[in-house]
Amino acid sequence: MANKTVSLVLGSGGARGLAHIGVINWLTEQGYDIRSISGTSMGALVGGIYASGHLDVYTEWVTRLERMDVLGLLDFSFGEGGLIKGERIIRVLRELIGDYQIEDLPLAFTAVATDLDNQKEIWLNKGPLFEAIRASMAIPSIFTPVTYHGMRLVDGGLLNPIPIAPTLNDKTDITIAVNLSAQPRSRSSVTRASAPAEKKPATEEDASYREKIQHFIDNLQDNIFNSRPTDIGMLDIITNSLDTMQNSIARFRLAAYGPDIIINIPSDVCLFYEFYRAKELIRFGHEITEASFNHSD
Repeated sequence: MANKTVSLVLGSGGARGLAHIGVINWLTEQGYDIRSISGTSMGALVGGIYASGHLDVYTEWVTRLERMDVLGLLDFSFGEGGLIKGERIIRVLRELIGDYQIEDLPLAFTAVATDLDNQKEIWLNKGPLFEAIRASMAIPSIFTPVTYHGMRLVDGGLLNPIPIAPTLNDKTDITIAVNLSAQPRSRSSVTRASAPAEKKPATEEDASYREKIQHFIDNLQDNIFNSRPTDIGMLDIITNSLDTMQNSIARFRLAAYGPDIIINIPSDVCLFYEFYRAKELIRFGHEITEASFNHSD
């Protein structure tokens, strides 16, 4: 067993962030003692829930989600700075996990957000846990911004998709960073783990699900912007643009701070909104963590 203390850095990347659960599971199974977590967006969500001691509860819930369940969690917004309010999912998670103050958690936790008006990174390491998580997950144009102590906060991934800096003063043995913006699998150097998206040809159910999501978004696009939907949906444009930006920033962050171990999750393992694929993404996170540690030996 490893018996080493860990500072864990969990990056942003939509549904790819479910792989963080598999990473944490592998580390704890091997005896690593996670003492500190810093996360952005989905990294903040998974990291914060783990810090509260209820990752197993969240895992059981998220692995039961079907395609239509995901749609049911979306509370669409009109003219409030984003397509989705995000209040419904946070309410569900509060009911599932409970209310916590970050300073009362059994391990150090920091959620990273972006101050939209002052254009700077904000570290949220005290106050209500789910308020910090919601702010860190406020993807521009998709989720409405969060007002926090007079600041308008949005997704931390805008400035820091892999927030290593909050862990630099930790008194731990190693720092492990999980990068959700790694090279697509076609160019990835890690081949030991089986990718969840050994994708079968799209089924009628898959096509129907994607069509329903795009229909929602296109209708919102018509209502908000008074324009006709294009061949490339607005959701795809937004998420692909964010991925492109975050991939570039992540490379610079990793080069600048150099964590002891980097676990690379390819950016094409799933689409941004495929949360219904939780089981395979968790399994992938577990397998690629093992492969990453074997590769580093």
